[in-house]
Amino acid sequence: MGLSYHVVDVFAEKKYQGNQLAVVQAKKVLPDDLMLDITRELNYSETTFVEPKPEEKQAYKVRIFTQVGETPFAGHPTLGSAYIIQQTLLNRRVDSITLDLKVGAVPVSFTYTNGEPDVIWMKQLNPTFEKIHTSDVFAGFLGLNIDDIDGRYPIQEVSTGFPFFIVPLKSRKALEKSKLLKEPFLEYVKNTGAKAPLVFCSEPRSVENQVACRMFAAYFGVEEDPATGSANGCLAGYLARYRYFGSPRVDVRVEQGYDMGRPSLLYLRSDDRGEYVEVNVGGRCVMIARGELV
Repeated sequence: MGLSYHVVDVFAEKKYQGNQLAVVQAKKVLPDDLMLDITRELNYSETTFVEPKPEEKQAYKVRIFTQVGETPFAGHPTLGSAYIIQQTLLNRRVDSITLDLKVGAVPVSFTYTNGEPDVIWMKQLNPTFEKIHTSDVFAGFLGLNIDDIDGRYPIQEVSTGFPFFIVPLKSRKALEKSKLLKEPFLEYVKNTGAKAPLVFCSEPRSVENQVACRMFAAYFGVEEDPATGSANGCLAGYLARYRYFGSPRVDVRVEQGYDMGRPSLLYLRSDDRGEYVEVNVGGRCVMIARGELV
């Protein structure tokens, strides 16, 4: 096929951390079944396909595939694809680019240190706050006691293009002992918009950070995700809407992936302005490998 691809670690502070992503540079528009076959062959949680270079000032069309099919939006594929576009297709410093995803246009902006990309930011869609769920039900799904749930805040479905259950916990101890009971949970989500829970607490490992979280993705064929930009976008909106840190403005660093040996760091900024919540999620990317599909 002669398709080049790169492997990048996203939301990683150094190599072999964060969430792995393969980015394929397509020379022409590829059939959907071929993109799914390639995704399964490369065997990462997601693979993206950057379509032929657009005309000047147009957005880069990117398709995101999981092991089960195409998804309209995902966070680490968005950042990782933008990073590879900047590094390989553009090969020059740019302040921002726009990706044309199934969910719509997503702007991505770059910061630099010593001429190299540092934290890369994506602006997510205005979050929607949907159905609220009961603490006893989710405590059961997560193998927790109801007292482990932080009842000051709701368990709620939130979406910035892809919905998640946001589940507040009281402590890191509760976070670490969380384990999704798949069978009852998968039966429950047959009737919900969200299909995966992000659990979080305000007891991270490092004093430099403010939040620790985990995201269980059994519905998508993955036990746990090491870094989830889309779910953390929902979390950013949630933290602002419910004044979790006492303010409608949020600027925090979130740990994820430690419980599965893939430490990740996500940067969240959000601002609740009433009907609109501005959400930005950032992280660093590290190039790991390059290859060619023959």
